[in-house]
Amino acid sequence: MPLLIALSLIILVILLARRGRKGTAGPKLRRPPGPPGLPFFGNLLQFNPSDLHLRLEKLSNKYGPLMSMTLVGKPVIVISSARVAKEALKHNDLAFSSRPSFICSRKLSFDNHDIAFSPYTEYWREMRKMVVLRLFTLKQVNSFGPAREDEVARMVQQISRRANAQQPVNINETALTLSSNMISRFALGKRYDEEGRSGKRFFDLFQQELTLQIFIGDYFPWLGWIDKLCGRVSRLEKAFKDLDSFYEELIEEHLSPNRPDSMNGDILDLLIQLKEDRSSPIKINWNHVKEYSWYVFKLQTGILDQRSGLRLNLLNLVNLIN
Repeated sequence: MPLLIALSLIILVILLARRGRKGTAGPKLRRPPGPPGLPFFGNLLQFNPSDLHLRLEKLSNKYGPLMSMTLVGKPVIVISSARVAKEALKHNDLAFSSRPSFICSRKLSFDNHDIAFSPYTEYWREMRKMVVLRLFTLKQVNSFGPAREDEVARMVQQISRRANAQQPVNINETALTLSSNMISRFALGKRYDEEGRSGKRFFDLFQQELTLQIFIGDYFPWLGWIDKLCGRVSRLEKAFKDLDSFYEELIEEHLSPNRPDSMNGDILDLLIQLKEDRSSPIKINWNHVKEYSWYVFKLQTGILDQRSGLRLNLLNLVNLIN
């Protein structure tokens, strides 16, 4: 009951604040058509993530290829047409080039200084140029070929051993281990599952960031005190300190004269070389090295999102063998 009363009071304050702002606001911008939403939540509770694409398709058939919605006070534009997408991303690309700044990403990316969250400025263009020309060149990508082939061979051998022993194979776990080991070898020069505590710590930090993505202050700045009251701000500070400590340990490993040969030429090694190279138009410091290291680790997100495709391919392979 107290929680319900508190929630009702919060919603009442928000509605009154929004009504007060409407009286002092300038001319209202015309928005595209879209489905009506609920107070406070907007359209957030009207969608199921499992069939979001199907629901958006039905709505686009009703409201058109350009729809407007509201998610917890934030206006959202949904484009479901190649023609409209081209108009937005090609002819008006400067208006859509920058990402919105959120509390979590701003803190963990050292005030939005990495390539993923930095606004579209001359700084971002120079950083992107450096990444393309120095980190992810064709030669560098091809140099990771042996590591990719080795990891796939290890996975096939593991599946074969379990099959010969008539033991079940967890496809989810197999796909996760494959992608984690690849990213770890490319970025750190060592395998994820052979590092024991270090490997688990890497994955735990990654999962910890995912749980800190949403802050009430991102949507309603005047309610940012709720994030502090709920302990989310202190957890974010702790996550930042843990990540910073993790970066420091990785950098020390790569600076050690006794480091293994597998670390020669990995992503972190190249970042350290860029810091020592004074010819770059941007002065690289240790924060840049940390930022780009985590940016490479965050590529894990995209790879993990593709686990369903890898899992399907593995299942098809098993069916062909049978």
